[in-house]
Amino acid sequence: MSRPSEKHTKKRVPGMVLTNTSLVKYNNSNNGEYVISGLPRSRRPPTASPTIRLIGIRVEFRPRGRTLVLPHVRVDGTVRPGRYRRRSGGGGQLGLKTACVEMRGALGGTCLNVGCIPSKALLNSSHHYHDAKHYFADHGISVGEVTMDVGKMLEAKAATVRGLTGGIEHLLKKHKVDYFRGRGSLSGPNGVSVALNDGGIESLETKNIIIATGSEVTPLPPVPVNNALGKIVDSTGALEIGKVPGKMAVIGGGVIGLEMGSVWNRLGSEVTVIEFMDRVCPAMDSELTKKFQATLKKQGFKFRMSTKVVKSEVVGDSVHITTEPSKGGDQTTEIYDIVLVATGRRPYTAGLGLENLGIQTDKLGRIDVDSHFRTAVPNIYAIGDCIDGPMLAHKAEEEGIAAVETIAGYAGHVNYDAIPGVIYTFPEVASVGKTEEELKAMNVQYNKGTFPFAANSRARANATGNSEGFVKVLADKTTDKILGVHIMGPNAGEMIAEGVLGMEYGAASEDLARTCHAHPTLSEAFKEACMDTYDKPIHF
Repeated sequence: MSRPSEKHTKKRVPGMVLTNTSLVKYNNSNNGEYVISGLPRSRRPPTASPTIRLIGIRVEFRPRGRTLVLPHVRVDGTVRPGRYRRRSGGGGQLGLKTACVEMRGALGGTCLNVGCIPSKALLNSSHHYHDAKHYFADHGISVGEVTMDVGKMLEAKAATVRGLTGGIEHLLKKHKVDYFRGRGSLSGPNGVSVALNDGGIESLETKNIIIATGSEVTPLPPVPVNNALGKIVDSTGALEIGKVPGKMAVIGGGVIGLEMGSVWNRLGSEVTVIEFMDRVCPAMDSELTKKFQATLKKQGFKFRMSTKVVKSEVVGDSVHITTEPSKGGDQTTEIYDIVLVATGRRPYTAGLGLENLGIQTDKLGRIDVDSHFRTAVPNIYAIGDCIDGPMLAHKAEEEGIAAVETIAGYAGHVNYDAIPGVIYTFPEVASVGKTEEELKAMNVQYNKGTFPFAANSRARANATGNSEGFVKVLADKTTDKILGVHIMGPNAGEMIAEGVLGMEYGAASEDLARTCHAHPTLSEAFKEACMDTYDKPIHF
């Protein structure tokens, strides 16, 4: 199908945003014409260009459509982001005069410095060690005694972080973004005051401000964290543990606790997860998390579910943890070498001067914003962990791009139904869209299809635990539109992208089932799960 050239005159339709619609039809017999219901027609000669550009409109072509790509224009203004890449770099790319204020002294925010990236580096190193120690012999590889130098593992992690933070600083320079190292606060609707790390105050005047201050660890009063002491640590302190603890307690059975627990479990620690709820990762699909918890148990994890921590005490080189059932009951005390508190995070919004401008926060400290990320002050925006929604770097990045596009006069948009979440253990766990429990609560009729990795040829060939888990697809019973995808297995974090893309374009499970997948690949399990959703799988 031919499409109009991007070089032709662009039609501006102010203030009109169309998303996930079926309002566009292409007439190939009439000189290449896109008809948009309710809007003026834009006629232009057909070419091989994959996109057309109508400034101010975002349209998706159905059923296998393409999203219009909005062009860049130059707009004066200053953006004040504080956490990750596109919030500031994107402003520079769109031609905005942009400044970035960051108090850490190293760019990249929580994710790059003390979150996603360093934890994945440790997970990767510990996975190599575990494979060498337990599985190399199965492949005929003899390496003698396998040992772990924890110091070198931490050095490799730190080198990764330094390289990436330096890369972001290079991008800011490339896009001519001014970088201020210091703590920022709102001095007015158009002002930011920066207490510089090197001393002194810098005052910035601007047209627009984006608050992207991220989040911080939520304290657990009975278990006060002291990362410097190294006995009771949070997720930041867990990245700097200098030797493998004999016994480790992880308070909180969520993503952070299970990932960091996996690191030290692989290296030889006896890891016990203490969770207030009756299952791990309670917001995820129940069938998925039950299988996940059972797999972690086989790896050596111990679990104390429906349990509340009521007291902690550091005694010499050990930590005494006192617990009781969540609903009340007899107390017990256990002794551990190190305790990791991983009970969640809270928005970092204190001390920003929000209250002086009438910018409201909810009871959790999240900034109130409208659908375009505007606060009560229209030219001040907020995105990421400091507003409602999952605390995920990729969710924050999408919001940052959308906010900058809105400032620049475009139609910024985030589809919250297609935001994936991943747990980077082994096997990995990944989800997008609705769970079975959510669909039942909404009284939505659905079809379910599953396919186990045990029946996938590539997973079986890879061996060493790669056949654990399954792919699960949920689709509307009437339309077959994919509503949710849930995966536990090797490379689940990469595989989930196919489900995200399908949901973003409104695909039916049959669409993906009839899409050719290379053989032998793990992604064939995704195809077979889709086949099971609308019909029957071939290989199970």
